[in-house]
Amino acid sequence: MTRSVISAAGWALEPETGEDAQHAVYSAVCMVCGAEAPASANSPEPAEIWALKHTGLNPAHRQYKAMVESYWCVTPAADNPYRALDAQGA
Repeated sequence: MTRSVISAAGWALEPETGEDAQHAVYSAVCMVCGAEAPASANSPEPAEIWALKHTGLNPAHRQYKAMVESYWCVTPAADNPYRALDAQGA
């Protein structure tokens, strides 16, 4: 992932990995009628199946906008004083 320096302290931008974190949320929107697949966490398959079924019911509806929402977390790098605070649980 990307590492940046902010106010002379290093930070790391990483995917969210917390215990309850979702990796990604997937959905799709029909570009013909605007119908939208229900969002599904961690797997694109429900949105893909929805799009295929939607086209099956509406043969002229063949274009979709696929949407993936991912989650990031910024953590202090080794040289950042906040890292010690995080280790202490502050």
